[in-house]
Amino acid sequence: MAFESGLRTVHTEGAALQEDKEHSETLEACQVAKDWDPPPSPHEFPEGGLTAWATAFGAFLVQFCGFGYTASFGVYQDFYTQHYLTNETSSAISWIGSTNAFLMTAMGLVSGSLHDRGYFYYLVIVGSCLQSFSLFMLSWSKPDQYYQIFFSQGLGLGIASGLMYIPTMAIISHHFRRRRTLVMTFVATGSSLGAIIHPIMLNNLFNGPLGFANGVRASAGLISSCLLTACLCMRTRLDLPAKPVNYCATARKCMCDVPFILLVAGAFLFQLGFYYPLFFFQLDSIKHGISVNFSFYSLVILNGSNCIGRVTSGFIAGFTGVPNLTIISSILCGVLIFGMIGLSSLASVVVLGVLYGYSSGLNTAMAAPLMTTLTPELSELGRVIIYVRMYEPSYLDHSARMGILVSFLASILTLYPGTPISGALLTSNFTWWIPGLFSGIASLAGAVMFIIMRYMFLRRQRVDGLLLGNQAVR
Repeated sequence: MAFESGLRTVHTEGAALQEDKEHSETLEACQVAKDWDPPPSPHEFPEGGLTAWATAFGAFLVQFCGFGYTASFGVYQDFYTQHYLTNETSSAISWIGSTNAFLMTAMGLVSGSLHDRGYFYYLVIVGSCLQSFSLFMLSWSKPDQYYQIFFSQGLGLGIASGLMYIPTMAIISHHFRRRRTLVMTFVATGSSLGAIIHPIMLNNLFNGPLGFANGVRASAGLISSCLLTACLCMRTRLDLPAKPVNYCATARKCMCDVPFILLVAGAFLFQLGFYYPLFFFQLDSIKHGISVNFSFYSLVILNGSNCIGRVTSGFIAGFTGVPNLTIISSILCGVLIFGMIGLSSLASVVVLGVLYGYSSGLNTAMAAPLMTTLTPELSELGRVIIYVRMYEPSYLDHSARMGILVSFLASILTLYPGTPISGALLTSNFTWWIPGLFSGIASLAGAVMFIIMRYMFLRRQRVDGLLLGNQAVR
């Protein structure tokens, strides 16, 4: 009996030890499970890391090579007018830059749709190769051979930049959510940096020992190396969207939205004069007897001030409101375009360049916030990223409404281009006051439409507020 009792005691103690051991292992497992982080879901944004920041840097380089290069067309306008296409009018030469800018905007409707279907890498690679090829073909173009330059620079560069522009901005949304606005601001500064560096480089190459052909080849080499780096850096992460944006349904709503229609009309009128300084500022400075070496930096002054305007626009809009800042900046741009009629000295070039660059930067930065402000239903804000201006992209996840606005403006831009009209008004005698007057009136007319838009928008808000109040009382 004692022996059996001892066995039971030993068995009980062994079971207790085994139970304590299992309990300890359970506690350790629970502690490990508590400290263990599950693998991230594809819908959780990393907000950083090597892949995310490399993608942002690649998008920055694409903006540097795309919009930054297009915004430097004023250098080509000056060189073609005085040296390379002397048999062509200023209006005909302006068609090259206008076509480039139009295609860059209009191709966004195609590239954005293809990006949503998973063709990001194809778009970036094809666009990069086409841009490099177009620039090298531009270097082989002969003097006074307008069609060669138009096809290579107007069509080739425009299509290439349009294929890459929207997808490389949209890819930022794959890696960032909380920091998205900050990162897209960084990416958008690539176009500003390009608009500063490219004019300096092109002016010194074209008017230096290398000349036009070798200068364009050197520029093409820089663009090609930057685009190659961008292609190696950028990576997608999220799955394809399950449901694309319904443009037809949104378009039907827009046709009944009075503030939106006024915005479209105002933007069209304003942009008729908006690009006049960007294309003709350097040529205007040289033709008025300003030092050639200093005139080469006139676009740099304008573009640098434009960058500052975009960066500071958010702080100013916090005090004035988005519609008010849009109206103020539009009026300032129109008045300063009138001021270009009186350009005659080095001081006037600096003052006009700084003030117009800053005002235009404020205006372009307000495009996306204004569109968001006018959208009555936030459910209409979709996945597509579309941009209104050639000079500065809006850098927010935007709506199908913005796509409709872009397509409408782009289609009209092909029929009523502002800069070719200004070039035709300029004539071969360089009568500067006529295009300045036309562009200034067009910009101020756009500002008037923005004022009416603001009035109708506030009126709609008051009516909606009264309706909500009546429903609450009931």
